[in-house]
Amino acid sequence: MLTITAPEQVSGLPWWPLALLIAALIAFNVINNRLAPQGHYLLWAIGGSFGVLAIGLLDGNSWTDMGLGWGYLVPGFLWGTGCVVVVTAGYLVAASFRKGRNAMHDERVAEMSGPRLMFQALVEVPFGTVLFEEIAFRAVLFSMLARRFGITWAIVISAILFGLWHILPSIGTHEQSAALGSVVGEGRRGNILAVSLSVLTTTIAGVIFAGLRLVSGSVLAPMGLHWATNGMGYFFSWTIIRWRRRSGG
Repeated sequence: MLTITAPEQVSGLPWWPLALLIAALIAFNVINNRLAPQGHYLLWAIGGSFGVLAIGLLDGNSWTDMGLGWGYLVPGFLWGTGCVVVVTAGYLVAASFRKGRNAMHDERVAEMSGPRLMFQALVEVPFGTVLFEEIAFRAVLFSMLARRFGITWAIVISAILFGLWHILPSIGTHEQSAALGSVVGEGRRGNILAVSLSVLTTTIAGVIFAGLRLVSGSVLAPMGLHWATNGMGYFFSWTIIRWRRRSGG
């Protein structure tokens, strides 16, 4: 039987810390995707992680409330490791079929060198994308929402905001992925459909990530799944593209 670990709901909490966090996330999203130099992404992500944690602590959330308690590190690690194994197995199965290989073909990694791929998958993804997004959405935002509105609304609201978070980075992705482009089409209509699909899928992912955080008591669990879907996706896409170039497969 699974045990749910979540912050207790508290009445009378002020609204301004939650409004401050959401405003900070909006600002970070715009700066990161439109203003900041690409090479500074890691610095922004790590600094932003400390910033949102400060807001969470200012709001009165404990480390355990935010899924960062020492007592839950082991179950979080085990759940996260299990997610990595399952996702990797799924990618292996998908790669054995032509349609699966087509779906994983991503032009964004086509010209990456081996070292650049390793840096992207093993440094930028876990210490940039995964670290910030899980700290922001599954640790701080989820805890602040759960303490004000309860677990159900915390899952729903955090997942929706996580989906909306992906609007800016998903613009133009239909031109970089042949598989996505074949589904949504080209031009403005294709772009709108690609963004909408990204928001939908990441909203669903937000629900799953929140569920992992609840059953494990730690954000390490959703971090494992989050990294596996992104990081292993880069590895498999890069490998498939090079295999096709050599063999025409």
